[in-house]
Amino acid sequence: MDKETLIKNLNEDLAGELSAIIQYTIYAAKATGPYRPQLVQFFLTEVADEQLHAQYLANKVVALGGEPATTPRPVPSATTNREMLEAVLAAEQQATQDYTQRAQEADDFGDKGLAVQLEDMVRDESGHSEETERILRDWPL
Repeated sequence: MDKETLIKNLNEDLAGELSAIIQYTIYAAKATGPYRPQLVQFFLTEVADEQLHAQYLANKVVALGGEPATTPRPVPSATTNREMLEAVLAAEQQATQDYTQRAQEADDFGDKGLAVQLEDMVRDESGHSEETERILRDWPL
């Protein structure tokens, strides 16, 4: 793993985190129905975690000599609470997969601190996925 590829991959992850911040913020505004207060709280609570991830990634890209990404990945369109939760679940599962791969890349690169931080982010994202799956489990179709 060379430094330029690692920076490129970390920037892709950063774009994902920027997208997640937007996604959770917009979905909190769009939530409707009897579970709106709980969904708004769920979505907005996740924003703080995603901001911390984004800041870490931006700092690491700079530390490695790169320029941090400023363009988020596209935010999936969703009109119902279920669609929003399903989009969130897909994004969290993708982040878990990406960070698992990135931790291995960081280890191969020889940056143990980055690898450990990315493994912590895997834990965060997989926890978000599990919580979203539990919410969706009995959600009406």
